[in-house]
This record gives sequence, C-alpha cells and structure tokens, in this order.
Amino acid sequence: MFESLGDRLQNALHKIKGYGKITEENISDMMREIRLALLEADVNYTVVKEFTNHVKEKALGEEVASSINPGDLFVKIVKDELTELLGGESKPLILNGNPTSLMLVGLQGSGKTTTIAKLANYLRKKHNKKPLLVACDVYRPAAIDQLKQLGKQLNIEVYEEGKKNPVEIAKNAFQYAKENKFDYVLIDTAGRLHIDEELMDELEQIRVEVNPDEILLVIDAMMGQDAINVISGFHDKLPLTGVILTKLDGDTRGGVALSVRHLTNVPIKFIGVSEKLDGLDSFDPERMAGRILGMGDIISLVEKATESIDEKEAEKTAKRMQEGKFDLEDFLSTMKQMKKLGPLENLIKLIPGAKKMGLSDIKIDPKQMAHIEAIVLSMTPKERRNPDIIKASRKTRIANGSGTSVQEVNRLLQQFDQMKKMMKQMSSGNFKMPF
Repeated sequence: MFESLGDRLQNALHKIKGYGKITEENISDMMREIRLALLEADVNYTVVKEFTNHVKEKALGEEVASSINPGDLFVKIVKDELTELLGGESKPLILNGNPTSLMLVGLQGSGKTTTIAKLANYLRKKHNKKPLLVACDVYRPAAIDQLKQLGKQLNIEVYEEGKKNPVEIAKNAFQYAKENKFDYVLIDTAGRLHIDEELMDELEQIRVEVNPDEILLVIDAMMGQDAINVISGFHDKLPLTGVILTKLDGDTRGGVALSVRHLTNVPIKFIGVSEKLDGLDSFDPERMAGRILGMGDIISLVEKATESIDEKEAEKTAKRMQEGKFDLEDFLSTMKQMKKLGPLENLIKLIPGAKKMGLSDIKIDPKQMAHIEAIVLSMTPKERRNPDIIKASRKTRIANGSGTSVQEVNRLLQQFDQMKKMMKQMSSGNFKMPF
C-alpha cells in the first residue's frame, strides 16, 4: 500500500536533511519530485497543485528556531499537510441507534458482500458487538448464498427472505434485530451504477424506511481517479457518511485515497488490507501519513498484538525468557501467536525506521515458516524442552518426520541457539546493538 509513493517521497525529503536553512532555491527540485511522485501515484492534479503550494508556503513562511533542524521541520510540514489531505482526523462509526444500522452500497464487483462480512467481524472483535448481516442483494445470482456462507464461516447470523422486495427485507430485518437485541444491522445491497435511476431510487426507499445511521460506499481503490466520479455520483443521490476502500493491499498506486476527502468531502472510514475476513482496518489519516513517509505506525502494531496475542501466554513466555528457560516448546507457541498477527512483512513495515534499517524489503516465505513448524512438531516433547540431546540419529528422524533435510534441522537448531544467547544477554543487561 502506497509503497512506490512512499519511496519517492522519502527519497525527496532525504535531500533536505543536510540543509542549514529552507530557501525557495534549495527546495525547488524537491518540490518538483514530490509533485511528480503524487501525480504518478494517480493523485488528482488539482489536489497535487494545492498540496505542493501549501507545503511550499508553510515551509518558506516558517520562522525556524535555532534548536530545530530545518530538514525535520520540513518533514513535519509535509506530514501535517498529508494528514490534512487524507482527512485530518479519523471518523469513527456513528453509534446512535439501538440497534445501529449500516447500509453498504457500491458498484458491482467492488467487493461489497465480502466487505460487509469483514465489517461485521471487525465490530464483533474490536468492539464486542453483536452484528446481524442482512441479505438485500436479490439480483446477483448466488449473492444471498455467498453472504450466508460468509456468515457461517464467522458464526454471524444472516437475515434473508430470498428474492423478495429489498425494501421490505431491510424493514423486517431491522425489526428482527430490535426484538433479538442485535447491536448492529448491516445491510448488503445489490451493486449498481450511480446513473441507474431505478436502482438508486430503491436505495433511497431503503434509506427512508430504515433511516440508517451510516451509508458507506464500498469502492475498489484500483479504479484510480474514476472512483472520484463514482463517489460524487452516489453522494449526489444518497447522503454518504463514509467510504470503504478495498484492495489497498494490491498493486494500487493509492492516489484515490489522497484525493477522496479533498474532492468529495466524504471521509474514508475503513480500508481493506487483505483478502482474509479480518483484513479490514479503520482508517486514521495521521497514522497513514506516517506510514507513507516511512515513520511507521507503532500504535497499529500494538493494537494488532493486543487483539491477536494471548496475554497470559505472552507473559508466561516473557518470564521464561528472563529466567533463561526459553525452549523449543516456547518457540513453537510464540510462532503460533505471531501467525495470528498476519504476514510478518506487513508488521515489519509498521516499525518506525524499518526502511532505513533495511527491513522493509524483507520477504518471509510462508513455506519456510511452515517448514520450521513441521521440524519442531516432529520432535518429541523431551527434545523440544532440551534441544541439546538432539544428535545425529535424532536429527535424521526429525528431518524424515517433517519432510525436510538434516541441514534444515541443523540450521534451525543453530538459529535457536543464537536466539537463546541473545535473550540471555538482554536479560542480564549486557546486550549491545549490532551497529
């Protein structure tokens, strides 16, 4: 997400770090690079022009205190302007109703049905809410079955009445949710063009009947600048309260995210970050600006860990590390906990300064992780607790049992031994950073 744009902006900003002061002359080339980076990322030309003008005006108009590095000040100005461009402050979901109702709308193929399931999962996991999914897409073949299947996977109830009138289905579902104490009603509507008067009228009828607290437009980030026309078209017909951008994890330049709020005044509320059913994140402009500029997002990293990792298990492992008792049983447990956090490459990118440390380009092969897990699982409990007893014959047996080679078993044992030594140094306070 935004990787190409981030690289270009970071390279441009790096040039000003050594300047003693900010002048129109020494930032002109850099401003040109920033402008090109944004245009290549498919950011709207008007938005690019306004953004670069604001940055330049603020940079040249700032009185720089002697204690502040001009380069750091310029980076802060760019980050602040980027945050403002992305929407300024995050806009959380409205929590007015009892139950709160959300209607998802959008074009065909935008990923609405999968997104509504992700959103229900997010509300249950993040806010401990009881959501009800409502199948109002009565036109697309198998749309109802798809939603029911997703609901079954997540163990979230789906309300459906087959191919009946969507307005009546939404009305009945809302009443059902009130009677059965659901916290959220999530209405999945059929995909449609914003210029299709008949289908847009249907959405308006649902809106009048249910009076949803949120009307969220689901849009594919890979559409590029066409997305702006779609958002504006829907917003002219319906009072949109937010946008969910899908496929931001794909090969997208991300320009639409930088243009949406400024051009339509509709906030981005969520972004799709993976195809998995937990691959939906709330959108925070300041955090996103920090990620784009390589400053990391340690808050999101901590939130992901808090949601996914068993606290008691983590405390137990940490204590064993401190006592120097960390063994392969603990290692296996830690691996399983880490897998819950998602792809490690994505987590590494959230670490501040990851690019400077050469970590942002690390590719972790899931097969390699699976091999390591298979090797440890092929050991006996006694071997996991005391790896020193693993000699030649045991290594052969473990390699055969895990479908790997003796060399891979050796490599894992060596890496584990190095890790234990490092942990021992850290717990004793003698650890020195290798740079």
